[in-house]
Amino acid sequence: MTCKFFFLILLLKTLGIFAQTNNYPPSWTLENCIEYAKENNISINSLKLSKNSAEQDLLQAKEAKYPNLSGSVSQGLFAVNGNDGLHVNGAQSQSIGANSSMTLYHAGYIRNNESSKNLLVQMADLSVQEAQNNITLSITQAYLNILMTEENIIALQEILTTTKTQLKQGDQFYKAGNISKLNYLQIQAQVAQDEYNLIAAQNSLRTNIVNLKQILQLPTTYDFQIVKPESISVDENLKSLSEVQNQAQNQRPEVKYGELNIENSNTNLKMAQASILPTLSVTGNISTNYSYNSGNYFSQLGNNFYLPVGLSLGIPIYNNRIYKTSVEKSKIEIEQANLDLLNTKTVLNQQIEQSYINLQNSLSQYESASKQMNLNKQSYDIVNAQMKIGSIDYVQLQQQRLTYIQSIQNYLQVKYSAVLNKQIYEFYAGNPINIK
Repeated sequence: MTCKFFFLILLLKTLGIFAQTNNYPPSWTLENCIEYAKENNISINSLKLSKNSAEQDLLQAKEAKYPNLSGSVSQGLFAVNGNDGLHVNGAQSQSIGANSSMTLYHAGYIRNNESSKNLLVQMADLSVQEAQNNITLSITQAYLNILMTEENIIALQEILTTTKTQLKQGDQFYKAGNISKLNYLQIQAQVAQDEYNLIAAQNSLRTNIVNLKQILQLPTTYDFQIVKPESISVDENLKSLSEVQNQAQNQRPEVKYGELNIENSNTNLKMAQASILPTLSVTGNISTNYSYNSGNYFSQLGNNFYLPVGLSLGIPIYNNRIYKTSVEKSKIEIEQANLDLLNTKTVLNQQIEQSYINLQNSLSQYESASKQMNLNKQSYDIVNAQMKIGSIDYVQLQQQRLTYIQSIQNYLQVKYSAVLNKQIYEFYAGNPINIK
C-alpha cells in the first residue's frame, strides 16, 4: 500500500512537470506560432532578463538621492600576563556606532544618473520588441514556405495520378499494337519523373517543417504540424511607399532605440561634466563605548554618547585627465549615436523600398502567372483527352506536361512571394501579420 502511495505521488509530480514544460498552443496557426516564439524564444527571454537587470539599476539609482545608513558593533579582548602565564579576558571593551551620509549637491549627477537608467530600461524594452519583430518575420516566411510546398504537393499528386492513368492506357495501346515501344517507354519515364518530383516536394516539405520547428525551438521528438488557413488570397491594395516609410520611422523600435540612445548619450555627457565639479555632502554618525572597570555598562553607554554632524566638500583638482577624457569621450558617443540613428533610418527606408519593389513585381506577375497556369491546364487536359482516343503525339504530350508543371511552379512562387512581401510591407507600417 505504501509503495502504491509513493508511486502515485511520483506520477502526479511527473505529470505536473510535463504540464509545466509543454505549454504548447492547442493548434499551430501562424498567430499561435508567433505568440509562442515571443514568450518562449531563448534569445528574446535573455533580452527580457537584461531589461529586468536594467530595472534593478534604475531602482538603485532612485535610492541614491536618499541618505545611506550603516551600523557597527565591536567587541574588544585583551590579555594579562600573570604569575601563572598569559590569560585572555573576554568582553573587556565595546563600541557601538552608526553613520550616515547624503549628497546635497553634485551638479545634477544623481538626477541625470536616474534619467540615464530610466532610458536604458526603455532601450532594453525596445530591444525585446525588435527581436520579436525579427522572429515574427522569420516565422511568417517559414510558415508560408510550408503552405507553398503543401500546395505544390497537391498539384504534383494530381499530375502523377493523370500520368499513371496515361500509363494504364498506354499499356493497353502497346499490347494492342497501337503505339510503339518507344512511346510506351516515354510514358513510363513520365510516371517515374512525376514520382521523383513528388518525392522531392515531400522532402522539401519536411525540411521546411524542421526549419520552422527549429525557429520555434521545439524538441526534436515533437510531432509538429501547422494548421492551414481556410484560404490565402493576394491583396493588391497598396499603401504608398512614402506613407509606409513615415509610419515606420515614427514607430519602429529600432528607430526609437536610436533616438533614446542619443538622449542617453547627452545625459551621460552631463554626468561626466558633473564629475569635474565640487560635491557637497552631509555626514553624521552616532557612537558610544564601554570600557572594563570604568563604571556601570549602561551608564557608560549613555555618558559616552557622541553625535558629530558636518558638511563635506569634495573638490577635484587634478586626476590625470580622467574626468576630462570622460567628457570628451561622451561627446564622441553623442556623435556616434547620431550616426547610428541616421544609419538605422537609412537602412530601414531601403528595406521598405526593397519590400515595396518586391511586392510590386510579385503582384504584376501574379495575374499573368495565374492565367498562364490555367491555360496550360486546359491545354494539358486537351492533350490528355487525345491520349485516350489514341491520336496523340507523345513528344507533344511530354512538352505540354512539362510546360504545365513549370507554370504551376511559377504560379505558386509568385503567389506566396506576393503574400509574404505584402505581409512584410504592411508589418513595416505597424500592421500585425495576418494571412487570412
